[in-house]
Amino acid sequence: MGLRLCLACTFLFVIICLTGCGNQAPLPLSISVSPQSTAIATGQTVQVKATVTNTKTGVALPATSSSGPEGVTWSATEGTIDDNGNFTAPSGTTSSTAIVTAMSRNDTVVFAAGTIHIVAPGQVSQTANPQVALYSIAPDGTANVSVQFGPDTTYGLTTWTQPAPGSGGTGSLFVAGMKANTTYHMRAVVQFGDGIQYLDQDQTFLTGAIPTQQFPAITTTTTPGMTPQSGVELLDFVNGNSTASPPAVTDLSGNVLWSYNSGISGAEANPIKLLPNGHFLINFSNGAYDGVNSTIQEVDLTGALVWQMTAAALNSALAAATCSGCNITVVGTHHDFAALPNGHLIVIAATQQNISGTTVTGDVIIDLDQNHKPVWLWNEFDHLDVNRQPMGFPDWTHTNAVIYSADDGNLIVSMRHQNWLVKIDYANGSGAGDIIWKLGYQGDFTLVGGTDPTDWFYAQHGPSFTTTNTSGKFSLILFDNGNDRVFGSGVTCGTSGEPACLYSTAPLLQLDEAAKTATIEFNPTAATYSSFGGNAAVLKNGNVEYCESAGGPGVAGDIYEITQDNTAQTVWHMVVAGQFAYRGQRIPSLYPGIQW
Repeated sequence: MGLRLCLACTFLFVIICLTGCGNQAPLPLSISVSPQSTAIATGQTVQVKATVTNTKTGVALPATSSSGPEGVTWSATEGTIDDNGNFTAPSGTTSSTAIVTAMSRNDTVVFAAGTIHIVAPGQVSQTANPQVALYSIAPDGTANVSVQFGPDTTYGLTTWTQPAPGSGGTGSLFVAGMKANTTYHMRAVVQFGDGIQYLDQDQTFLTGAIPTQQFPAITTTTTPGMTPQSGVELLDFVNGNSTASPPAVTDLSGNVLWSYNSGISGAEANPIKLLPNGHFLINFSNGAYDGVNSTIQEVDLTGALVWQMTAAALNSALAAATCSGCNITVVGTHHDFAALPNGHLIVIAATQQNISGTTVTGDVIIDLDQNHKPVWLWNEFDHLDVNRQPMGFPDWTHTNAVIYSADDGNLIVSMRHQNWLVKIDYANGSGAGDIIWKLGYQGDFTLVGGTDPTDWFYAQHGPSFTTTNTSGKFSLILFDNGNDRVFGSGVTCGTSGEPACLYSTAPLLQLDEAAKTATIEFNPTAATYSSFGGNAAVLKNGNVEYCESAGGPGVAGDIYEITQDNTAQTVWHMVVAGQFAYRGQRIPSLYPGIQW
Protein backbone atom coordinates (compact mmCIF):
# COMPACT_ATOMS: atom_id res chain seq x y z
CA MET A 1 0.00 0.00 0.00
CA GLY A 2 2.78 2.44 0.96
CA LEU A 3 4.78 1.63 -2.21
CA ARG A 4 1.79 2.25 -4.45
CA LEU A 5 1.16 5.59 -2.77
CA CYS A 6 4.76 6.63 -3.22
CA LEU A 7 4.76 5.76 -6.96
CA ALA A 8 1.51 7.62 -7.45
CA CYS A 9 2.92 10.74 -5.79
CA THR A 10 6.01 10.60 -7.98
CA PHE A 11 3.96 10.25 -11.16
CA LEU A 12 1.76 13.16 -10.14
CA PHE A 13 4.86 15.36 -9.52
CA VAL A 14 6.19 14.59 -13.00
CA ILE A 15 2.84 15.41 -14.59
CA ILE A 16 2.67 18.71 -12.74
CA CYS A 17 6.20 19.65 -13.81
CA LEU A 18 5.53 18.79 -17.43
CA THR A 19 2.40 20.96 -17.43
CA GLY A 20 4.36 23.98 -16.23
CA CYS A 21 3.98 24.04 -12.50
CA GLY A 22 7.54 25.30 -12.01
CA ASN A 23 10.59 26.78 -13.80
CA GLN A 24 11.34 24.87 -16.98
CA ALA A 25 14.88 23.39 -17.13
CA PRO A 26 17.04 25.22 -19.72
CA LEU A 27 17.58 23.50 -23.02
CA PRO A 28 21.16 22.21 -23.64
CA LEU A 29 22.32 25.05 -25.93
CA SER A 30 25.48 26.14 -27.74
CA ILE A 31 26.11 29.41 -29.59
CA SER A 32 28.45 30.26 -32.48
CA VAL A 33 29.23 33.68 -33.93
CA SER A 34 29.89 34.43 -37.61
CA PRO A 35 32.22 35.79 -38.77
CA GLN A 36 34.53 34.61 -36.04
CA SER A 37 36.94 37.41 -36.99
CA THR A 38 36.74 40.34 -39.37
CA ALA A 39 38.27 43.76 -39.94
CA ILE A 40 36.67 47.13 -40.72
CA ALA A 41 37.67 50.78 -40.77
CA THR A 42 36.92 53.15 -37.94
CA GLY A 43 33.31 54.38 -38.09
CA GLN A 44 32.15 51.51 -40.31
CA THR A 45 29.34 49.02 -39.59
CA VAL A 46 29.34 45.26 -40.03
CA GLN A 47 26.70 42.67 -39.14
CA VAL A 48 27.62 39.77 -36.90
CA LYS A 49 25.30 36.76 -36.74
CA ALA A 50 24.75 34.22 -33.98
CA THR A 51 23.53 30.66 -34.35
CA VAL A 52 21.98 28.85 -31.37
CA THR A 53 21.99 25.06 -31.45
CA ASN A 54 20.16 22.56 -29.24
CA THR A 55 23.11 20.31 -28.49
CA LYS A 56 20.80 17.45 -27.49
CA THR A 57 18.99 17.27 -30.83
CA GLY A 58 21.54 19.06 -33.04
CA VAL A 59 18.81 21.40 -34.29
CA ALA A 60 19.93 24.95 -35.05
CA LEU A 61 17.56 27.58 -33.74
CA PRO A 62 17.41 31.05 -35.37
CA ALA A 63 18.93 33.54 -32.98
CA THR A 64 16.47 36.36 -32.26
CA SER A 65 15.99 39.00 -29.59
CA SER A 66 12.94 37.17 -28.27
CA SER A 67 12.79 35.62 -24.82
CA GLY A 68 12.68 32.05 -26.14
CA PRO A 69 15.54 29.58 -25.70
CA GLU A 70 17.02 30.77 -29.01
CA GLY A 71 17.27 34.43 -28.00
CA VAL A 72 20.66 36.17 -27.48
CA THR A 73 21.90 39.38 -25.96
CA TRP A 74 24.70 41.23 -27.79
CA SER A 75 27.52 43.22 -26.20
CA ALA A 76 30.82 44.75 -27.43
CA THR A 77 33.99 45.92 -25.70
CA GLU A 78 34.43 48.73 -28.27
CA GLY A 79 31.85 50.57 -30.36
CA THR A 80 28.15 49.66 -30.29
CA ILE A 81 26.06 46.65 -31.34
CA ASP A 82 22.26 46.45 -31.62
CA ASP A 83 19.89 43.54 -31.01
CA ASN A 84 20.31 42.38 -34.60
CA GLY A 85 24.11 42.12 -34.37
CA ASN A 86 24.86 45.33 -36.30
CA PHE A 87 28.22 46.47 -34.95
CA THR A 88 29.42 50.05 -35.48
CA ALA A 89 33.08 50.80 -34.86
CA PRO A 90 34.09 53.95 -33.03
CA SER A 91 35.21 56.75 -35.33
CA GLY A 92 38.53 58.51 -35.02
CA THR A 93 42.18 57.99 -35.85
CA THR A 94 43.00 55.21 -33.40
CA SER A 95 42.91 51.51 -34.26
CA SER A 96 41.53 49.06 -31.71
CA THR A 97 40.16 45.56 -31.31
CA ALA A 98 36.56 44.85 -30.31
CA ILE A 99 35.25 41.62 -28.83
CA VAL A 100 31.55 41.09 -29.58
CA THR A 101 29.63 38.58 -27.45
CA ALA A 102 26.32 36.81 -28.03
CA MET A 103 24.86 35.51 -24.71
CA SER A 104 21.88 33.19 -24.37
CA ARG A 105 18.87 34.92 -22.84
CA ASN A 106 17.68 31.59 -21.56
CA ASP A 107 20.95 30.38 -20.05
CA THR A 108 23.46 33.14 -19.28
CA VAL A 109 26.37 30.75 -18.93
CA VAL A 110 26.10 29.96 -22.64
CA PHE A 111 27.78 32.50 -24.94
CA ALA A 112 30.14 32.94 -27.89
CA ALA A 113 32.48 35.75 -28.94
CA GLY A 114 34.03 37.10 -32.12
CA THR A 115 36.85 39.52 -32.90
CA ILE A 116 36.57 42.72 -34.92
CA HIS A 117 39.80 44.49 -35.89
CA ILE A 118 39.13 48.21 -36.17
CA VAL A 119 41.70 49.94 -38.36
CA ALA A 120 42.23 53.68 -38.59
CA PRO A 121 42.89 54.92 -42.15
CA GLY A 122 46.51 55.02 -43.24
CA GLN A 123 48.38 58.20 -44.07
CA VAL A 124 50.55 58.90 -47.13
CA SER A 125 53.24 61.57 -47.01
CA GLN A 126 56.19 62.90 -48.99
CA THR A 127 59.81 61.92 -48.34
CA ALA A 128 63.11 63.49 -49.27
CA ASN A 129 63.01 61.49 -52.50
CA PRO A 130 60.34 62.93 -54.84
CA GLN A 131 59.62 59.47 -56.20
CA VAL A 132 59.19 57.74 -52.83
CA ALA A 133 56.11 57.94 -50.58
CA LEU A 134 55.85 57.04 -46.91
CA TYR A 135 52.73 55.00 -46.12
CA SER A 136 51.92 54.81 -42.40
CA ILE A 137 49.21 52.68 -40.80
CA ALA A 138 48.78 51.50 -37.20
CA PRO A 139 46.79 48.26 -36.85
CA ASP A 140 46.09 47.12 -33.30
CA GLY A 141 47.73 43.80 -32.49
CA THR A 142 50.00 41.47 -34.42
CA ALA A 143 49.90 42.16 -38.16
CA ASN A 144 51.99 42.32 -41.32
CA VAL A 145 51.65 45.22 -43.75
CA SER A 146 52.35 45.68 -47.46
CA VAL A 147 51.24 48.35 -49.93
CA GLN A 148 49.69 47.85 -53.36
CA PHE A 149 50.26 50.71 -55.79
CA GLY A 150 49.94 51.66 -59.43
CA PRO A 151 48.64 54.33 -61.84
CA ASP A 152 45.00 53.33 -61.19
CA THR A 153 42.95 51.32 -58.71
CA THR A 154 43.97 48.03 -60.28
CA TYR A 155 47.34 48.79 -58.65
CA GLY A 156 49.52 46.05 -60.14
CA LEU A 157 52.66 46.56 -58.04
CA THR A 158 53.35 45.76 -54.42
CA THR A 159 55.97 46.50 -51.81
CA TRP A 160 57.40 43.80 -49.65
CA THR A 161 55.60 42.78 -46.44
CA GLN A 162 56.87 44.04 -43.10
CA PRO A 163 55.60 43.44 -39.54
CA ALA A 164 53.73 46.29 -37.87
CA PRO A 165 54.97 47.17 -34.37
CA GLY A 166 51.73 45.93 -32.78
CA SER A 167 49.98 47.24 -29.64
CA GLY A 168 49.04 50.42 -31.41
CA GLY A 169 52.42 51.08 -33.00
CA THR A 170 52.61 52.67 -36.43
CA GLY A 171 53.90 50.58 -39.30
CA SER A 172 55.57 52.62 -42.04
CA LEU A 173 56.60 51.47 -45.50
CA PHE A 174 58.42 53.33 -48.22
CA VAL A 175 56.58 53.04 -51.52
CA ALA A 176 59.10 53.23 -54.36
CA GLY A 177 59.13 52.37 -58.05
CA MET A 178 57.04 55.22 -59.40
CA LYS A 179 57.65 57.46 -62.40
CA ALA A 180 58.21 61.17 -61.82
CA ASN A 181 55.40 63.73 -62.09
CA THR A 182 52.73 61.04 -61.98
CA THR A 183 49.68 60.42 -59.77
CA TYR A 184 49.65 56.95 -58.21
CA HIS A 185 46.95 55.08 -56.30
CA MET A 186 47.93 53.00 -53.30
CA ARG A 187 46.42 51.10 -50.41
CA ALA A 188 47.78 49.17 -47.48
CA VAL A 189 47.15 45.46 -47.10
CA VAL A 190 47.04 44.44 -43.44
CA GLN A 191 47.32 40.74 -42.64
CA PHE A 192 46.38 40.03 -39.03
CA GLY A 193 47.79 37.14 -37.05
CA ASP A 194 44.44 35.32 -37.07
CA GLY A 195 44.43 35.23 -40.88
CA ILE A 196 42.07 38.14 -41.50
CA GLN A 197 43.08 40.55 -44.26
CA TYR A 198 42.14 44.21 -44.30
CA LEU A 199 42.39 46.52 -47.32
CA ASP A 200 42.81 50.18 -46.49
CA GLN A 201 40.92 52.83 -48.41
CA ASP A 202 42.45 54.04 -51.68
CA GLN A 203 45.00 56.83 -51.33
CA THR A 204 46.66 58.96 -54.02
CA PHE A 205 50.20 60.28 -54.24
CA LEU A 206 51.68 62.68 -56.78
CA THR A 207 55.37 62.06 -57.37
CA GLY A 208 57.66 65.02 -57.84
CA ALA A 209 60.04 66.05 -60.57
CA ILE A 210 63.58 64.77 -60.86
CA PRO A 211 66.46 66.72 -62.41
CA THR A 212 66.40 64.99 -65.80
CA GLN A 213 69.61 66.75 -66.80
CA GLN A 214 71.39 64.48 -64.33
CA PHE A 215 70.55 61.40 -66.37
CA PRO A 216 71.64 60.23 -69.79
CA ALA A 217 69.11 59.62 -72.53
CA ILE A 218 67.85 56.07 -72.05
CA THR A 219 65.87 54.23 -74.73
CA THR A 220 64.71 50.64 -74.93
CA THR A 221 63.27 48.36 -77.60
CA THR A 222 61.61 44.96 -77.31
CA THR A 223 61.58 42.57 -80.24
CA PRO A 224 57.97 42.13 -81.49
CA GLY A 225 56.45 38.90 -80.26
CA MET A 226 59.01 38.46 -77.49
CA THR A 227 58.69 39.13 -73.77
CA PRO A 228 61.66 40.19 -71.63
CA GLN A 229 62.14 38.97 -68.10
CA SER A 230 60.04 41.16 -65.82
CA GLY A 231 61.65 43.38 -63.22
CA VAL A 232 63.57 46.64 -63.24
CA GLU A 233 67.05 47.65 -64.40
CA LEU A 234 69.66 48.73 -61.85
CA LEU A 235 72.25 51.04 -63.43
CA ASP A 236 75.44 52.72 -62.31
CA PHE A 237 77.10 55.14 -64.68
CA VAL A 238 80.70 56.00 -65.43
CA ASN A 239 81.98 59.40 -66.45
CA GLY A 240 82.06 59.99 -70.18
CA ASN A 241 82.24 63.57 -71.42
CA SER A 242 80.56 64.97 -68.32
CA THR A 243 80.04 64.27 -64.63
CA ALA A 244 78.80 60.76 -64.00
CA SER A 245 75.05 60.45 -63.44
CA PRO A 246 73.74 59.19 -60.09
CA PRO A 247 72.97 55.47 -59.89
CA ALA A 248 69.38 54.76 -60.87
CA VAL A 249 66.67 52.17 -61.36
CA THR A 250 64.52 52.24 -64.48
CA ASP A 251 61.58 50.25 -65.74
CA LEU A 252 62.00 48.22 -68.90
CA SER A 253 60.86 51.22 -70.95
CA GLY A 254 63.76 53.30 -69.66
CA ASN A 255 61.76 55.51 -67.26
CA VAL A 256 63.73 56.44 -64.16
CA LEU A 257 61.92 55.03 -61.10
CA TRP A 258 64.51 55.70 -58.42
CA SER A 259 67.86 57.43 -58.08
CA TYR A 260 70.30 58.57 -55.44
CA ASN A 261 72.59 61.58 -55.54
CA SER A 262 75.33 61.18 -52.95
CA GLY A 263 76.50 64.76 -53.20
CA ILE A 264 80.09 63.50 -53.34
CA SER A 265 81.86 65.66 -55.90
CA GLY A 266 83.10 63.78 -58.94
CA ALA A 267 82.23 60.37 -57.49
CA GLU A 268 81.25 57.40 -59.60
CA ALA A 269 79.23 54.48 -58.28
CA ASN A 270 81.07 51.18 -58.69
CA PRO A 271 78.91 49.28 -57.89
CA ILE A 272 75.41 49.58 -56.40
CA LYS A 273 73.52 46.61 -54.98
CA LEU A 274 70.19 46.02 -53.26
CA LEU A 275 70.68 44.53 -49.79
CA PRO A 276 68.44 41.96 -48.08
CA ASN A 277 67.24 44.68 -45.68
CA GLY A 278 65.83 46.75 -48.56
CA HIS A 279 68.61 49.35 -48.51
CA PHE A 280 71.12 50.09 -51.25
CA LEU A 281 74.85 49.71 -50.72
CA ILE A 282 77.02 51.81 -53.01
CA ASN A 283 80.75 52.23 -53.44
CA PHE A 284 81.68 55.71 -54.64
CA SER A 285 85.15 56.53 -55.88
CA ASN A 286 86.84 59.41 -57.64
CA GLY A 287 89.27 56.96 -59.20
CA ALA A 288 87.48 54.00 -60.71
CA TYR A 289 90.68 51.96 -60.91
CA ASP A 290 92.28 52.36 -57.50
CA GLY A 291 89.60 53.73 -55.18
CA VAL A 292 90.91 57.27 -54.70
CA ASN A 293 88.73 59.15 -52.18
CA SER A 294 86.38 56.18 -51.93
CA THR A 295 83.27 56.12 -49.77
CA ILE A 296 80.98 53.17 -49.10
CA GLN A 297 77.43 54.26 -48.28
CA GLU A 298 74.33 52.38 -47.19
CA VAL A 299 71.14 54.36 -47.86
CA ASP A 300 67.44 53.63 -47.56
CA LEU A 301 64.94 54.17 -50.37
CA THR A 302 64.58 57.85 -49.54
CA GLY A 303 68.34 58.35 -49.76
CA ALA A 304 68.78 58.74 -45.99
CA LEU A 305 72.29 57.72 -44.98
CA VAL A 306 72.43 54.63 -42.75
CA TRP A 307 76.23 54.40 -42.47
CA GLN A 308 79.29 55.17 -44.50
CA MET A 309 82.99 54.36 -44.55
CA THR A 310 85.57 56.54 -46.23
CA ALA A 311 89.02 55.35 -47.27
CA ALA A 312 90.45 57.20 -44.27
CA ALA A 313 87.99 55.50 -41.92
CA LEU A 314 88.86 52.12 -43.41
CA ASN A 315 92.57 52.77 -42.85
CA SER A 316 91.85 53.72 -39.25
CA ALA A 317 89.89 50.51 -38.79
CA LEU A 318 92.74 48.50 -40.33
CA ALA A 319 95.25 50.13 -37.99
CA ALA A 320 93.14 49.10 -35.00
CA ALA A 321 92.41 45.58 -36.27
CA THR A 322 94.15 42.47 -34.99
CA CYS A 323 93.57 40.22 -38.01
CA SER A 324 96.55 38.78 -39.86
CA GLY A 325 97.84 41.12 -42.57
CA CYS A 326 95.56 43.98 -41.59
CA ASN A 327 98.45 46.30 -40.72
CA ILE A 328 98.50 47.88 -44.18
CA THR A 329 97.37 51.11 -45.78
CA VAL A 330 94.93 51.05 -48.69
CA VAL A 331 94.22 53.62 -51.37
CA GLY A 332 90.50 52.98 -51.12
CA THR A 333 87.67 50.59 -51.99
CA HIS A 334 86.60 50.12 -55.57
CA HIS A 335 84.66 48.14 -58.18
CA ASP A 336 82.74 45.59 -56.11
CA PHE A 337 81.74 44.11 -52.78
CA ALA A 338 79.81 41.06 -51.59
CA ALA A 339 77.22 41.18 -48.80
CA LEU A 340 77.30 37.84 -46.95
CA PRO A 341 74.36 36.07 -45.27
CA ASN A 342 75.92 36.55 -41.82
CA GLY A 343 75.99 40.33 -42.21
CA HIS A 344 79.67 40.57 -43.09
CA LEU A 345 80.81 42.63 -46.07
CA ILE A 346 83.62 41.61 -48.41
CA VAL A 347 85.27 44.63 -50.05
CA ILE A 348 88.02 45.14 -52.62
CA ALA A 349 90.63 47.78 -51.80
CA ALA A 350 93.73 48.88 -53.67
CA THR A 351 97.12 48.88 -52.02
CA GLN A 352 100.53 49.77 -53.40
CA GLN A 353 104.10 48.53 -53.11
CA ASN A 354 107.36 49.87 -54.49
CA ILE A 355 108.96 47.14 -56.57
CA SER A 356 112.30 47.92 -58.19
CA GLY A 357 111.54 51.62 -58.17
CA THR A 358 108.03 51.22 -59.62
CA THR A 359 104.86 51.89 -57.66
CA VAL A 360 102.77 48.78 -58.30
CA THR A 361 99.06 48.75 -57.52
CA GLY A 362 97.51 45.48 -56.39
CA ASP A 363 94.46 44.69 -54.31
CA VAL A 364 93.40 43.22 -51.00
CA ILE A 365 90.15 41.49 -50.08
CA ILE A 366 88.87 42.63 -46.68
CA ASP A 367 86.17 41.01 -44.56
CA LEU A 368 84.28 43.61 -42.50
CA ASP A 369 82.09 42.21 -39.72
CA GLN A 370 78.60 43.42 -38.77
CA ASN A 371 80.17 46.43 -37.06
CA HIS A 372 82.30 47.18 -40.16
CA LYS A 373 85.50 46.13 -38.43
CA PRO A 374 88.18 44.24 -40.42
CA VAL A 375 88.39 40.62 -39.28
CA TRP A 376 90.13 38.89 -42.25
CA LEU A 377 92.34 40.10 -45.08
CA TRP A 378 93.81 38.56 -48.23
CA ASN A 379 96.65 40.35 -50.02
CA GLU A 380 97.40 39.60 -53.69
CA PHE A 381 101.06 40.56 -53.21
CA ASP A 382 101.38 37.56 -50.86
CA HIS A 383 99.91 35.00 -53.25
CA LEU A 384 100.58 35.97 -56.88
CA ASP A 385 103.67 36.48 -59.02
CA VAL A 386 104.14 40.20 -59.60
CA ASN A 387 106.20 39.37 -62.68
CA ARG A 388 103.10 38.09 -64.48
CA GLN A 389 102.04 41.24 -66.31
CA PRO A 390 99.75 40.42 -69.27
CA MET A 391 97.97 43.80 -69.23
CA GLY A 392 98.05 47.27 -67.72
CA PHE A 393 101.13 47.07 -65.49
CA PRO A 394 101.86 48.73 -63.03
CA ASP A 395 98.08 48.55 -62.43
CA TRP A 396 99.00 44.95 -61.82
CA THR A 397 95.79 43.01 -61.05
CA HIS A 398 92.92 45.49 -61.37
CA THR A 399 90.56 43.35 -59.32
CA ASN A 400 87.01 44.22 -60.31
CA ALA A 401 84.62 41.65 -58.82
CA VAL A 402 84.15 39.28 -55.91
CA ILE A 403 81.43 36.65 -55.54
CA TYR A 404 80.71 34.43 -52.56
CA SER A 405 80.36 30.66 -52.89
CA ALA A 406 77.74 29.73 -50.31
CA ASP A 407 78.37 26.00 -50.71
CA ASP A 408 81.93 26.05 -49.39
CA GLY A 409 82.21 29.57 -47.95
CA ASN A 410 85.00 30.59 -50.32
CA LEU A 411 85.45 33.61 -52.59
CA ILE A 412 85.95 33.92 -56.34
CA VAL A 413 87.80 37.07 -57.35
CA SER A 414 87.97 38.56 -60.86
CA MET A 415 91.35 40.07 -61.79
CA ARG A 416 90.97 41.95 -65.06
CA HIS A 417 94.67 42.58 -65.69
CA GLN A 418 95.54 38.94 -65.03
CA ASN A 419 92.70 37.56 -67.23
CA TRP A 420 91.82 35.29 -64.33
CA LEU A 421 89.11 34.33 -61.92
CA VAL A 422 90.85 33.15 -58.76
CA LYS A 423 89.21 31.09 -56.05
CA ILE A 424 90.62 31.71 -52.59
CA ASP A 425 90.29 29.78 -49.36
CA TYR A 426 88.12 32.08 -47.28
CA ALA A 427 86.06 29.35 -45.54
CA ASN A 428 83.67 31.88 -44.02
CA GLY A 429 86.50 33.78 -42.40
CA SER A 430 88.53 30.85 -41.10
CA GLY A 431 90.44 30.07 -44.31
CA ALA A 432 94.18 30.42 -44.75
CA GLY A 433 93.81 32.40 -47.96
CA ASP A 434 95.49 29.86 -50.21
CA ILE A 435 94.68 30.01 -53.92
CA ILE A 436 92.46 27.00 -54.67
CA TRP A 437 92.50 27.51 -58.45
CA LYS A 438 93.00 30.00 -61.24
CA LEU A 439 90.50 30.02 -64.11
CA GLY A 440 91.45 31.46 -67.50
CA TYR A 441 94.33 31.55 -69.93
CA GLN A 442 97.44 29.94 -68.38
CA GLY A 443 95.39 28.90 -65.37
CA ASP A 444 94.54 25.51 -63.87
CA PHE A 445 91.61 24.45 -66.05
CA THR A 446 91.39 22.72 -69.42
CA LEU A 447 89.03 24.49 -71.83
CA VAL A 448 86.40 22.19 -73.35
CA GLY A 449 84.14 23.11 -76.26
CA GLY A 450 86.29 25.98 -77.46
CA THR A 451 89.67 26.90 -78.84
CA ASP A 452 92.45 27.49 -76.37
CA PRO A 453 93.66 30.25 -76.04
CA THR A 454 91.25 32.33 -78.15
CA ASP A 455 88.01 31.31 -76.44
CA TRP A 456 89.21 32.02 -72.91
CA PHE A 457 88.04 35.34 -71.43
CA TYR A 458 90.27 38.41 -71.32
CA ALA A 459 90.03 41.65 -69.28
CA GLN A 460 86.73 40.31 -67.95
CA HIS A 461 84.06 41.86 -65.73
CA GLY A 462 80.97 40.97 -63.70
CA PRO A 463 80.88 37.19 -63.13
CA SER A 464 77.80 35.57 -61.59
CA PHE A 465 76.70 32.05 -60.74
CA THR A 466 74.11 30.47 -63.02
CA THR A 467 73.41 27.38 -60.91
CA THR A 468 72.07 27.07 -57.38
CA ASN A 469 75.15 25.09 -56.37
CA THR A 470 78.40 27.05 -56.27
CA SER A 471 81.11 24.43 -55.82
CA GLY A 472 82.04 21.03 -57.21
CA LYS A 473 80.25 21.02 -60.55
CA PHE A 474 78.61 24.38 -61.19
CA SER A 475 78.26 27.10 -63.82
CA LEU A 476 79.01 30.78 -64.02
CA ILE A 477 78.84 33.49 -66.65
CA LEU A 478 80.83 36.70 -67.12
CA PHE A 479 81.44 39.50 -69.58
CA ASP A 480 84.59 38.88 -71.61
CA ASN A 481 85.80 42.31 -72.77
CA GLY A 482 88.60 40.77 -74.85
CA ASN A 483 91.13 43.64 -74.73
CA ASP A 484 94.26 41.49 -74.80
CA ARG A 485 92.84 38.34 -76.35
CA VAL A 486 95.47 35.78 -77.29
CA PHE A 487 95.17 33.98 -80.61
CA GLY A 488 96.63 30.64 -81.59
CA SER A 489 99.80 30.06 -83.49
CA GLY A 490 99.50 30.99 -87.14
CA VAL A 491 96.46 33.22 -86.61
CA THR A 492 96.81 36.89 -87.50
CA CYS A 493 93.68 38.52 -86.17
CA GLY A 494 91.97 41.12 -88.33
CA THR A 495 93.20 39.68 -91.61
CA SER A 496 91.07 38.04 -94.26
CA GLY A 497 89.52 34.83 -93.02
CA GLU A 498 90.66 35.39 -89.44
CA PRO A 499 88.76 36.68 -86.43
CA ALA A 500 88.71 40.34 -85.51
CA CYS A 501 91.36 41.41 -83.03
CA LEU A 502 88.89 43.16 -80.72
CA TYR A 503 85.52 41.67 -79.84
CA SER A 504 83.64 40.87 -76.64
CA THR A 505 81.68 37.80 -75.60
CA ALA A 506 79.55 36.55 -72.71
CA PRO A 507 80.75 32.99 -72.03
CA LEU A 508 78.77 30.64 -69.81
CA LEU A 509 81.14 28.02 -68.38
CA GLN A 510 80.40 24.76 -66.62
CA LEU A 511 83.20 24.10 -64.15
CA ASP A 512 84.27 20.79 -62.69
CA GLU A 513 86.58 21.64 -59.81
CA ALA A 514 87.78 18.08 -59.34
CA ALA A 515 88.54 17.40 -63.00
CA LYS A 516 89.70 21.00 -63.58
CA THR A 517 87.65 21.36 -66.76
CA ALA A 518 85.83 24.45 -67.99
CA THR A 519 83.21 23.59 -70.61
CA ILE A 520 81.75 26.36 -72.76
CA GLU A 521 77.97 25.92 -72.69
CA PHE A 522 77.06 29.22 -74.37
CA ASN A 523 79.32 31.91 -75.77
CA PRO A 524 77.56 34.62 -77.76
CA THR A 525 79.61 37.38 -79.31
CA ALA A 526 78.50 40.77 -78.04
CA ALA A 527 76.92 43.19 -80.48
CA THR A 528 79.92 45.52 -80.24
CA TYR A 529 83.32 45.53 -78.60
CA SER A 530 83.37 46.98 -75.09
CA SER A 531 86.84 47.91 -73.86
CA PHE A 532 85.89 48.07 -70.18
CA GLY A 533 83.15 47.45 -67.66
CA GLY A 534 80.13 45.23 -68.00
CA ASN A 535 78.58 42.15 -66.46
CA ALA A 536 76.51 39.14 -67.41
CA ALA A 537 73.81 37.02 -65.78
CA VAL A 538 71.31 34.31 -66.58
CA LEU A 539 67.82 35.65 -65.88
CA LYS A 540 64.92 33.82 -64.25
CA ASN A 541 63.36 33.08 -67.66
CA GLY A 542 66.59 31.47 -68.89
CA ASN A 543 67.63 34.36 -71.11
CA VAL A 544 71.05 35.95 -70.77
CA GLU A 545 71.52 39.62 -69.99
CA TYR A 546 74.85 41.30 -70.58
CA CYS A 547 75.99 44.90 -70.27
CA GLU A 548 78.50 46.52 -72.60
CA SER A 549 79.70 49.48 -70.56
CA ALA A 550 81.34 51.11 -73.56
CA GLY A 551 78.92 49.96 -76.20
CA GLY A 552 78.63 52.61 -78.79
CA PRO A 553 78.71 54.55 -80.86
CA GLY A 554 80.44 57.34 -78.96
CA VAL A 555 79.98 57.67 -75.24
CA ALA A 556 77.26 55.14 -74.62
CA GLY A 557 76.37 51.86 -73.00
CA ASP A 558 74.39 48.91 -74.34
CA ILE A 559 72.46 46.31 -72.36
CA TYR A 560 71.02 43.25 -74.08
CA GLU A 561 68.68 40.45 -73.10
CA ILE A 562 69.14 37.54 -75.51
CA THR A 563 67.82 34.01 -75.85
CA GLN A 564 70.13 31.28 -74.62
CA ASP A 565 70.15 29.18 -77.77
CA ASN A 566 71.94 28.94 -81.10
CA THR A 567 70.22 32.04 -82.46
CA ALA A 568 70.99 34.24 -79.42
CA GLN A 569 68.15 36.46 -80.56
CA THR A 570 67.82 39.88 -78.96
CA VAL A 571 64.71 40.05 -76.80
CA TRP A 572 65.25 43.49 -75.27
CA HIS A 573 67.84 46.22 -75.72
CA MET A 574 68.64 49.35 -73.68
CA VAL A 575 70.83 52.15 -75.00
CA VAL A 576 72.39 54.64 -72.59
CA ALA A 577 73.54 57.70 -74.53
CA GLY A 578 76.04 60.20 -73.18
CA GLN A 579 77.28 58.01 -70.31
CA PHE A 580 78.95 54.66 -69.95
CA ALA A 581 76.99 52.06 -68.00
CA TYR A 582 79.45 50.32 -65.70
CA ARG A 583 76.88 47.69 -64.83
CA GLY A 584 73.32 47.11 -65.91
CA GLN A 585 71.50 44.33 -64.15
CA ARG A 586 67.93 43.09 -63.97
CA ILE A 587 66.63 42.87 -60.44
CA PRO A 588 63.12 41.64 -59.57
CA SER A 589 61.96 44.92 -57.99
CA LEU A 590 62.98 47.56 -55.47
CA TYR A 591 62.00 45.16 -52.68
CA PRO A 592 63.87 41.95 -51.76
CA GLY A 593 61.83 38.86 -52.56
CA ILE A 594 59.21 40.71 -54.63
CA GLN A 595 58.89 40.15 -58.37
CA TRP A 596 57.36 42.92 -60.46
